[in-house]
Amino acid sequence: MIVIALGSNMNGPWGTPRQAVERAFRALDTFPLKLVAASPLAITEPFGRKNQPQFVNAAAVIETHLSPDALMRKLHMIEREAGRQRRLRWGPRTLDLDLIDYHGLVRRKKTLSIRPLVLPHPGISERLFVLEPLEQVAPVWRHPLTKESAAFTIRKLRRLSGT
Repeated sequence: MIVIALGSNMNGPWGTPRQAVERAFRALDTFPLKLVAASPLAITEPFGRKNQPQFVNAAAVIETHLSPDALMRKLHMIEREAGRQRRLRWGPRTLDLDLIDYHGLVRRKKTLSIRPLVLPHPGISERLFVLEPLEQVAPVWRHPLTKESAAFTIRKLRRLSGT
């Protein structure tokens, strides 16, 4: 299963954050990508930098013959088309596409690449804004390292935060 997390909290060439995420779903269903499932959109609080607009978040399951690195390049191309500029870590963005899981592949930073692709995405287990849409779109998904389901991890995070 290939899982992509989507998010936007800034107007851009693709319109409002909601419009950008909806258009991104369509971009994820354009050869060589095939959209298998898309979660409902969720409004979430910003992560990292709190002084910014709320996010529209979602998750998608796709199929592709692209390698993980080629897929990441394709996702970055889609982000650029939506007006994404990488200026401020955890800052506002017109579109953010994160490769969360690629068929359970585990890959660490043992490459010569400047920004090596780490799989699964290292932030999954701490981010409800990823886990909640992921659980809706892929309830059978399990974290490749911990083997925990999204639903289990959501309950654990809520327990820890007291919500």
